[in-house]
This record gives sequence, C-alpha cells and structure tokens, in this order.
Amino acid sequence: MENITKISKTKILGIPVAAVDIPHVIIHIKNHIALNKKGYITVTGVHGIMESQESDAVKQAHLDAFLTVPDGMPLVSIGRWKGFKQMARCYGPDLMQAVMEKSVEYHWMHYFYGGKEGVAQQLKTVFEQKYPGIKIVGSYTPPFRPLNENEKKIFIAEIERLKPHFIWVGLSTPKQELFMQEYLPLLNTNIMVGVGAAFDFHTGRIPMAPRWMQRMALEWLYRLLSEPKRLWRRYFNIVPRFIFYFILQQLHLKNFD
Repeated sequence: MENITKISKTKILGIPVAAVDIPHVIIHIKNHIALNKKGYITVTGVHGIMESQESDAVKQAHLDAFLTVPDGMPLVSIGRWKGFKQMARCYGPDLMQAVMEKSVEYHWMHYFYGGKEGVAQQLKTVFEQKYPGIKIVGSYTPPFRPLNENEKKIFIAEIERLKPHFIWVGLSTPKQELFMQEYLPLLNTNIMVGVGAAFDFHTGRIPMAPRWMQRMALEWLYRLLSEPKRLWRRYFNIVPRFIFYFILQQLHLKNFD
C-alpha cells in the first residue's frame, strides 16, 4: 500500500467534501481495495449539495460515503478559498477514465450499472478497445424504477458470482447516491462510484464541454445550451439558492450541520 496522509475534508453546507485531486483519489481507492474494505464514492457538485439540503436521506447518503469528491469547479473554488490549495476537480468521466487506466496494471474488475438500454454494453466495448486486457465482467440496465424483489435477488446473486472490485453507477443524482447507500452492504464488491452521465459522455451520446469551458467553470452553460428543456430548472433554481445558502453559512446565520 502507498503511504498517504489522512483525507482532508471541507464542509460545504454540511457535506464533507474531500480536498483531493484525482491522483490522490486513486491512491485512496488502491489502499481501500488492498485492505479488502467496502465503500462508495459520491461524485458531487452544486446539484448534489443542494439535493442534500432538501432531503435528510440524501444528506445521510453523502455522509455515509467513503469519499465525496468535488465534481464541479464551484466546490473546488470554495475549498481553495478555505485553504485547501491541493484540491482539484474530480470530474466523474475523468475519474472513471483514470481508474480504467490503472486497472490492467492492478487487475481490477469492473461492472457497469445504469444508463439507457444498450449504453452500458457499448461502454464496455469502448473501454475494452481503449485498454486491452481490462476486465469488465458485466453490466446491467435497470428499469426506471426501484428493483423489485426478484430483480434485486438476481442482481445481488450476479455480483456475488462475479465479485467485481468496482461497480460504476450511471444513474442521476440523487438516485445513485441513495442506491449505493442501500446496496453496498448487500453486494460482494469493494467500491461503488456514482458517475451520473459519464456513461453517455464516454460512449459519445452526450458531447463533453470543451476543456477551456470546464476550466472556466462554464460547463453548466454548455450543458444548458445542449439540453435546455431538461436542465434549465436545475441551473436557474439550484445555483442561486446555493449561493444564498453559502452566504448564510459564512455569515453564521444558518447552521447546515
């Protein structure tokens, strides 16, 4: 195992966000697997933080996570402002790719859960072509509802048989956080990671924002212009409330813990 200091975290509206970058997340994951521990990673941004303000269940799902890493630049900027200069964006698609790059060397096995019909299978093909020798042992496209008892039993049995090190969960926030919290104790796996739309990004079904827009914290604008009907409520409702709540927290006018 690699030596690494204790994970530093900064609380943002009551959610402890790890002050890490992707290389350090990889080290923490590697050590976690070497010790045969279980845990899940929430890859969260402003959306996830605000969902936690609306639901105690979602907040608890973040609190129970092995790591909550900053998916968006606003959280990174807040962390750096608080003195965590090493903090960097752990964008879901980038984190997923970084883990895949190490997987052949470390013999990690993967399972994909989520996405629309055919997406997880296409993602398997994409990564197998990109990283020859990678072990992607299975995938499942769930229905757009909670699994019924029979589906749940079949899924748990399949994971017991395959024993993947990783289960990548491509649902939306907060579904994926609640799913990982519920299912991790039931599954024979080490790490679950909620990566949202990363399945669609890596298969080319949704275009990624240019890197310059990501660096300038303008990805939200790119995605809004790409999917206005789906995302306009999110950005014009959630973002102003996040700013307002954050100001209240800094002025000690509201306790979010």
